[in-house]
Amino acid sequence: MHEDRVRALPWEVVDTARGPLRLVHQRSADPRATTVVLLHGWPDSVLRFERLLPLLGAHHVVVPALPGFPFAAPVPTGGLASAQIAEVVADGMAALGVDRYVLSAGDVGCDVAEALAAAHPEAVSALHLTDVSQYHFLDALPDDLSATETAYVAHGRHWQATEGGYMHEQSTKPRTLAVGLGDSPAGLAAWLLEKYTSWTDNGGDVTRVFSRDELLTWITAYWVTGTIGTSFTPYAQSSVPAGRPVAPAVFTVGPRDLVNAPREFAERVFAVHAWHDLPSGGHFAAWEQPAAYAAGVAEAVALARAGDRPG
Repeated sequence: MHEDRVRALPWEVVDTARGPLRLVHQRSADPRATTVVLLHGWPDSVLRFERLLPLLGAHHVVVPALPGFPFAAPVPTGGLASAQIAEVVADGMAALGVDRYVLSAGDVGCDVAEALAAAHPEAVSALHLTDVSQYHFLDALPDDLSATETAYVAHGRHWQATEGGYMHEQSTKPRTLAVGLGDSPAGLAAWLLEKYTSWTDNGGDVTRVFSRDELLTWITAYWVTGTIGTSFTPYAQSSVPAGRPVAPAVFTVGPRDLVNAPREFAERVFAVHAWHDLPSGGHFAAWEQPAAYAAGVAEAVALARAGDRPG
């Protein structure tokens, strides 16, 4: 049943200079509709957006299976860094004949979106994001932080020390970890289920956000595609994207996401035009709060259309 549902998504494959890109392509009935590209993160896949897709019928929607992640075409060298994934997505959109689009993303997808928007300002008309990459406070901090920003950095470093062990392991010893998780369904389930439980706004009961079948589907996607190790590559080859995106950005932020940057810190990186702190929701905003997420997408689309309008 779940496999049939995933197979029934409008999948396409396009060729890029770095190999094939597999993606879901949901077309609007309006041929003039804006194209929105949805970029997932870790530890998930295109399934992050299943509850969102029915709400985006007014737009053309493209959901790439990011290279190295479930459902993606195999990468000969394994996975790719976020900046490399950004180039694959840019090439894929060009192959589809789409020269302007809105990016909407969370988690690793935000790193990809930031890199893509900075490298291809002619293509990215607006951004809709749920978070600011933690690499901005881990790798390169300015020396004029406000009190609010200083508190955010302190909180982020505390979170890294107490909850970020997975990130350190995936960054420094990805191949060793991948052997164990790729050999044990129970080990893989434990590694991922811990994240789905602690990263969602579930009141202590993960089944308030995911049914057991949904949890098993998300986990099984990694198991049957053998992608847990390749999905670590954006961590193992991490860096702050070069350049600053110029596209206008809308943020939709869940209170139970991992380390929420304040708006003033986000404005150091992005041209923030709107900021929405949701009353509930966690790391998987498109899954947990699809209506609020769709509203953020619509706001970004409106910014894109206003910016692209002649005169």
